[in-house]
Amino acid sequence: MVNATVSLVDRGTIRTDLNHLIEGYEMGSAAEPNPETPMDEGPVYGLVIDHPVGTILWDTGSHPQAGEGYWPDELYAAFEHYDAAERDLETALDDVGYTIGDIDYVFQTHLHLDHAGSLHHFAGTDIPVFVHEKELKYAYYSAKTDEGSSAYVLEDFDHDLNWHVIHRDRTTFFEDIEFIRLPGHTPGLMGTMIHLDDYGTAIFAGDEVYMRENYDNEVPLGAGLLWSQRHWHDSLTRLKELERRHDADVFCGHAPVDAERLTGGLP
Repeated sequence: MVNATVSLVDRGTIRTDLNHLIEGYEMGSAAEPNPETPMDEGPVYGLVIDHPVGTILWDTGSHPQAGEGYWPDELYAAFEHYDAAERDLETALDDVGYTIGDIDYVFQTHLHLDHAGSLHHFAGTDIPVFVHEKELKYAYYSAKTDEGSSAYVLEDFDHDLNWHVIHRDRTTFFEDIEFIRLPGHTPGLMGTMIHLDDYGTAIFAGDEVYMRENYDNEVPLGAGLLWSQRHWHDSLTRLKELERRHDADVFCGHAPVDAERLTGGLP
C-alpha cells in the first residue's frame, strides 16, 4: 500500500445516444418500430494521483475547442462535449488545487479525442507521457489513413512529446501502481490499479467499461465503440478477476455514479 491520494479532474459532460455505450439499449419492435432515441450524459474526467515519486495526471480530456470546429462535425454531433471550453484542463486542475506546472508525469489510458485532447499542454517539455505501444501505433494508423477508428484526432497527439512507450501487458513504474492493458475498446487501452493506504485497492478501468451496465451486467459497448468484442470480453474477465483477488473497487470510465464516488478524492 502506498501513501498517495487520487483527485477527480472534472472535464465536463458528454452527451450521446445510449446505444453507443450499451449494446442494444433501445431497439425497435413490431409494436414500436421507431422508438425514441435514448440520449444520455456522462462525465469526462481525469485523475491526479499524488504519489511520493511525483504528481501523475491520468488522462488529459478533450481539447477545449472540441465544439468550435476542432472535432470533426459528425463526431461532435454524435458525442457532444458541450462544456469542453468551460471545463478546460487548467480550470479543472485548479478546482482540485493543482496547476499544469505541478504535473510530473502524464498517463494516457488511450488516445481517443475525449481523452488525449489536452496533451498540447505538455508539448516541448520533458514531462514523461506514458502510453501503450499498440495504442500509439493504432492512433497514428487511424488518423493518417482511412482505416482504423475515426475517434482519433491527429492534432491531439502529434506533438513533440516525451513519449514513454509501454510494451508489456502489465507493468509498474511507481510503487503500488500497476498499468494493465485492457484491449477491446481500442487495441492499447490501459487501466490502472492502485493499492492505497487507508482505502484499499482501486481499479480505474477507463473506457473498457463506460457505464456500470458494461461492468455489472457484462453488456458490451455498442459496436461502433469496439475495436474487438472478443478482446473486450477477455479484458472484462481480467478486470473481474483482479477485483476478486484484490477486493478492489472498480471505477468505470464515464459512469456518473463513479465520478460522484470520486468527488472529494481517495482515500
